[in-house]
Amino acid sequence: MNQKSAILYMIIPCYNEEEIFQDSSTKLKNKLLDLMKQNKISGKSKICFINDGSRDATWQMIVDAHNSDPIFSGICLSHNEGHQNAVMAGLMTAKKYCDVAISMDADLQDDIDAIDQMLDKYYEGCNIVYGVRSSRETDSFFKRVTAEGYYKFLEFMGAHIVYNHSDFRLMDTKALEAMSQFKEVNLFLRGIVPMIGLKHDYVYYARKERLAGESKYPLRKMISFAWQGITSLSTKPIKFIANLGLGISIVSACVFFWALYRYFMGETILGWTSLMISFWFLGGLILFSIGIIGEYVGKIYLEVKHRPRYIISEFLDDNKEQL
Repeated sequence: MNQKSAILYMIIPCYNEEEIFQDSSTKLKNKLLDLMKQNKISGKSKICFINDGSRDATWQMIVDAHNSDPIFSGICLSHNEGHQNAVMAGLMTAKKYCDVAISMDADLQDDIDAIDQMLDKYYEGCNIVYGVRSSRETDSFFKRVTAEGYYKFLEFMGAHIVYNHSDFRLMDTKALEAMSQFKEVNLFLRGIVPMIGLKHDYVYYARKERLAGESKYPLRKMISFAWQGITSLSTKPIKFIANLGLGISIVSACVFFWALYRYFMGETILGWTSLMISFWFLGGLILFSIGIIGEYVGKIYLEVKHRPRYIISEFLDDNKEQL
């Protein structure tokens, strides 16, 4: 492909990002203008901010940016749909207007200079380029250990993901069309994109500290997101329950015969403590197992209703008028 013909759309999900919007939008604009000067991307390339139901002035700032410079595009979701749905909304909207899309978070902790290498690999023929962190030195010890453990646990549970990759990636129109065929409501893009296959490569970068504002992924949301990934990509937890139940049944049968033997030998002893421990253990195990199964049933319930993953209330983009 002629590099001058490649239209790039930057997909930037935003939720209450008024504190960093001005800085991020300026840096992204300068990066795109520099890429245009190098003839790496078309002059029709855009920075597309997706407002995911922000409660602050984020959307108004997006509107003002678009009105002042057409390089900025904006999508406003009707209400908060979550980070993954916001990214999906941006990608699925942009695929009609671009040759290649790059998604990244609004805080720009992911290195925008890695975009140059991503485009180089795209022009070499890659359909997908993953941005992968070279290290986790900027993370706290707790976050570093839990994140690395999470990736390993996902692999153990049968979910094939890219280690130390978040949602900083390049996808061309072929990859975007392939992803549009995934219709599930419970989105976990880090697991879905590797399922697409196609030709892919990696770009390594050092993640930066957040400039301002609070992280949109505190511990509670990180745990929820981790659980979403596991239950959306793998059925191993249910298989684990079945195997655990089988194992406990075998142990119970052994205990039964042992207790029967003790009874006929006249060696039975009333054991209130052991009985209570057994009841509490088995009761907790049963509730835990029902909870996991209920999680899957809940996801099935959401899928069969076929509700839209997002609703776009407004779309600001000059390119749409040229189609």
